[in-house]
Amino acid sequence: MDDAVPPTDLPEEARQAEPEHDPAAPAPLNVPRTPTGDAGVDAALDRLGDADHLATDGHVEVYEDVHRGLRDALTALDARPGPPVPPRPHEHRS
Repeated sequence: MDDAVPPTDLPEEARQAEPEHDPAAPAPLNVPRTPTGDAGVDAALDRLGDADHLATDGHVEVYEDVHRGLRDALTALDARPGPPVPPRPHEHRS
């Protein structure tokens, strides 16, 4: 026979001490993020971890912030000057 006390027969203090499972509570996704070597991109990707501690309705703000940061990083790549163009060889004119 099982001598365990059913949870409903526990004192009120013991029942309150047990954490209740809330399926809507934030749960970390634990998605690995590999560093890219670009400080701005890495910071934006690390920001995704903030969503792990928020309810679903708070994810949008984090995702929009990360998207904005990544878009800015890509835009900055277009603004950088490229490598210098090698000089053209002299053309012979006759």
